[in-house]
Amino acid sequence: MVIFIVLSSIFLITGTVWVLNKVSPVWICPICAGVSGTWLWMLAGIFSGQLSITNYQLLTGILMGGSVVGIAYQLEKRLPAGRSPLLWKTIFIPFGFAAVYSLIFHRWIGFSILAVFLALLAIYFLAPDGAHFGDKKENKKVAEIEKKMKNCC
Repeated sequence: MVIFIVLSSIFLITGTVWVLNKVSPVWICPICAGVSGTWLWMLAGIFSGQLSITNYQLLTGILMGGSVVGIAYQLEKRLPAGRSPLLWKTIFIPFGFAAVYSLIFHRWIGFSILAVFLALLAIYFLAPDGAHFGDKKENKKVAEIEKKMKNCC
Protein backbone atom coordinates (compact mmCIF):
# COMPACT_ATOMS: atom_id res chain seq x y z
CA MET A 1 0.00 0.00 0.00
CA VAL A 2 2.84 2.40 0.86
CA ILE A 3 4.49 1.98 -2.54
CA PHE A 4 1.14 2.77 -4.20
CA ILE A 5 0.89 6.01 -2.19
CA VAL A 6 4.47 6.97 -3.06
CA LEU A 7 4.11 6.23 -6.78
CA SER A 8 0.76 8.05 -6.90
CA SER A 9 2.39 11.08 -5.29
CA ILE A 10 5.24 11.08 -7.80
CA PHE A 11 2.81 10.83 -10.74
CA LEU A 12 0.47 13.47 -9.33
CA ILE A 13 3.19 16.03 -8.59
CA THR A 14 4.96 15.30 -11.89
CA GLY A 15 1.73 15.75 -13.86
CA THR A 16 0.85 18.93 -12.00
CA VAL A 17 4.25 20.49 -12.68
CA TRP A 18 4.08 19.40 -16.32
CA VAL A 19 0.75 21.22 -16.71
CA LEU A 20 2.03 24.28 -14.84
CA ASN A 21 5.06 24.40 -17.14
CA LYS A 22 2.68 24.98 -20.07
CA VAL A 23 1.58 28.35 -18.62
CA SER A 24 4.54 29.35 -16.47
CA PRO A 25 7.49 31.40 -17.75
CA VAL A 26 9.75 29.41 -15.39
CA TRP A 27 10.41 25.81 -16.39
CA ILE A 28 10.80 23.14 -13.69
CA CYS A 29 11.79 19.54 -14.38
CA PRO A 30 8.50 17.67 -13.77
CA ILE A 31 9.96 14.32 -12.67
CA CYS A 32 12.52 16.08 -10.47
CA ALA A 33 9.67 17.96 -8.80
CA GLY A 34 7.64 14.76 -8.48
CA VAL A 35 10.41 12.81 -6.79
CA SER A 36 11.70 15.62 -4.56
CA GLY A 37 8.20 16.80 -3.68
CA THR A 38 7.31 13.27 -2.63
CA TRP A 39 10.35 12.72 -0.44
CA LEU A 40 9.90 16.18 1.09
CA TRP A 41 6.37 15.44 2.32
CA MET A 42 7.43 11.95 3.41
CA LEU A 43 10.38 13.34 5.37
CA ALA A 44 8.14 15.96 6.98
CA GLY A 45 5.65 13.22 7.88
CA ILE A 46 8.35 11.06 9.43
CA PHE A 47 9.84 13.96 11.41
CA SER A 48 6.43 15.06 12.68
CA GLY A 49 5.46 11.53 13.69
CA GLN A 50 2.58 11.38 11.19
CA LEU A 51 4.20 8.63 9.10
CA SER A 52 5.63 5.34 10.32
CA ILE A 53 9.41 5.28 10.19
CA THR A 54 9.26 1.55 9.51
CA ASN A 55 7.04 1.97 6.45
CA TYR A 56 8.43 5.17 4.94
CA GLN A 57 12.11 5.51 5.85
CA LEU A 58 13.49 3.18 3.18
CA LEU A 59 11.42 4.65 0.35
CA THR A 60 12.29 8.17 1.50
CA GLY A 61 15.99 7.30 1.41
CA ILE A 62 15.69 5.75 -2.06
CA LEU A 63 13.97 8.84 -3.45
CA MET A 64 16.46 11.18 -1.77
CA GLY A 65 19.35 9.15 -3.21
CA GLY A 66 17.77 9.52 -6.64
CA SER A 67 17.69 13.27 -6.10
CA VAL A 68 21.39 13.27 -5.21
CA VAL A 69 22.21 11.53 -8.48
CA GLY A 70 19.88 13.89 -10.38
CA ILE A 71 21.53 16.96 -8.86
CA ALA A 72 24.98 15.61 -9.72
CA TYR A 73 23.85 14.99 -13.31
CA GLN A 74 22.28 18.45 -13.69
CA LEU A 75 25.35 20.21 -12.28
CA GLU A 76 27.66 18.08 -14.44
CA LYS A 77 26.11 19.77 -17.50
CA ARG A 78 27.37 23.11 -16.16
CA LEU A 79 30.98 22.08 -15.49
CA PRO A 80 33.48 24.31 -17.28
CA ALA A 81 35.59 22.70 -19.99
CA GLY A 82 38.55 20.86 -18.54
CA ARG A 83 36.80 19.76 -15.35
CA SER A 84 36.50 16.03 -14.82
CA PRO A 85 32.87 14.89 -14.77
CA LEU A 86 33.97 11.56 -13.32
CA LEU A 87 35.85 13.21 -10.46
CA TRP A 88 32.86 15.51 -9.82
CA LYS A 89 30.41 12.59 -9.57
CA THR A 90 32.86 10.39 -7.66
CA ILE A 91 33.11 12.98 -4.90
CA PHE A 92 29.60 14.49 -4.98
CA ILE A 93 27.43 11.36 -5.09
CA PRO A 94 28.91 9.38 -2.16
CA PHE A 95 29.03 12.48 0.06
CA GLY A 96 25.48 13.28 -1.06
CA PHE A 97 24.39 9.81 0.03
CA ALA A 98 26.09 10.39 3.39
CA ALA A 99 24.18 13.67 3.73
CA VAL A 100 20.90 11.87 3.00
CA TYR A 101 21.75 9.20 5.57
CA SER A 102 22.54 11.86 8.17
CA LEU A 103 19.29 13.68 7.49
CA ILE A 104 17.10 10.57 7.64
CA PHE A 105 18.65 9.50 10.94
CA HIS A 106 18.45 12.99 12.51
CA ARG A 107 22.21 13.50 12.62
CA TRP A 108 21.92 17.24 12.23
CA ILE A 109 25.56 18.17 12.76
CA GLY A 110 26.75 15.57 10.26
CA PHE A 111 24.11 16.66 7.77
CA SER A 112 25.03 20.34 8.21
CA ILE A 113 28.74 19.67 7.70
CA LEU A 114 28.08 17.55 4.62
CA ALA A 115 25.64 20.09 3.15
CA VAL A 116 28.22 22.87 3.51
CA PHE A 117 30.92 20.62 2.04
CA LEU A 118 28.72 19.76 -0.95
CA ALA A 119 27.90 23.42 -1.55
CA LEU A 120 31.59 24.38 -1.45
CA LEU A 121 32.45 21.45 -3.71
CA ALA A 122 29.86 22.61 -6.24
CA ILE A 123 31.16 26.18 -6.10
CA TYR A 124 34.71 24.95 -6.65
CA PHE A 125 33.84 22.66 -9.56
CA LEU A 126 31.49 25.14 -11.24
CA ALA A 127 33.79 28.17 -10.97
CA PRO A 128 35.29 29.22 -14.31
CA ASP A 129 38.94 28.38 -14.95
CA GLY A 130 41.23 30.89 -13.31
CA ALA A 131 38.69 31.83 -10.66
CA HIS A 132 40.13 29.50 -8.05
CA PHE A 133 42.09 31.29 -5.39
CA GLY A 134 42.92 34.22 -7.69
CA ASP A 135 44.95 32.23 -10.20
CA LYS A 136 47.86 34.65 -10.70
CA LYS A 137 49.09 33.07 -13.92
CA GLU A 138 45.67 33.45 -15.54
CA ASN A 139 45.22 36.99 -14.17
CA LYS A 140 48.62 37.93 -15.60
CA LYS A 141 47.56 36.73 -19.05
CA VAL A 142 44.35 38.74 -18.84
CA ALA A 143 46.30 41.85 -17.82
CA GLU A 144 48.67 41.39 -20.78
CA ILE A 145 45.79 41.06 -23.24
CA GLU A 146 44.07 44.12 -21.77
CA LYS A 147 47.30 46.11 -22.10
CA LYS A 148 47.72 45.06 -25.74
CA MET A 149 44.12 46.04 -26.48
CA LYS A 150 44.60 49.49 -24.96
CA ASN A 151 47.79 50.08 -26.98
CA CYS A 152 46.47 48.72 -30.27
CA CYS A 153 45.00 51.93 -31.68
